[in-house]
Amino acid sequence: MAQASTSDLGFAARLRSRTAAAHRDAEGSPFIDALTHGTLPLPDYARFLRQLFVIYTALEQSGRLRATDPTVVPFLDDGLLRVPELSRDLAYIDGPDWELRINPLPATTEYANRITEASVDSAAGFIAHHYLRYLGDLSGGQIMRRAVERAYGFTTDGVRFFRFDAIPNAKPFKDAYRRHLDTIQLTDAEQELIIAEANLGFAHNRALFVELGQTQ
Repeated sequence: MAQASTSDLGFAARLRSRTAAAHRDAEGSPFIDALTHGTLPLPDYARFLRQLFVIYTALEQSGRLRATDPTVVPFLDDGLLRVPELSRDLAYIDGPDWELRINPLPATTEYANRITEASVDSAAGFIAHHYLRYLGDLSGGQIMRRAVERAYGFTTDGVRFFRFDAIPNAKPFKDAYRRHLDTIQLTDAEQELIIAEANLGFAHNRALFVELGQTQ
């Protein structure tokens, strides 16, 4: 039987296919390898969470600004929000003065700025970063969660970032998310923008992981 070409697939499948190489490249960093194998020292894990706090602050502020955009609304769900959970994890690991320790790396600042700029420019730009972050957290992020739990003995505090207690069953949620990608009214140009922006987002992730590895 002939295999379907990417042009025959729905947009969600094409988005996944055309970002797969950039996704693999981002995940292939030594920093992420250490995290998923449970060999990353706790101070380096805490530094990672601090960078994520900056990134998700930019993403979730952008989401609030687009909260009435009909193209964006189907993707927004308070159960996805990570800034409150990162705040609790950092308070647990770093103590009550955790906010004083937020020191974005250059790669983090560039990534957060790109999220803000892309989200201001278009709904498609926001959707690209929303898709990359949250569907990643609900998928491969759960592998990281189990590694972190084993490495540091965390069960709730310290690993709240990876827990989606308001989304107890990730599969139907992700399926619905992909259906939204397939059914929202996007022009061909907007679809291409989402693909390009998601690939750029993975490149920003790769740059961040490299920089985190260099500062260990």
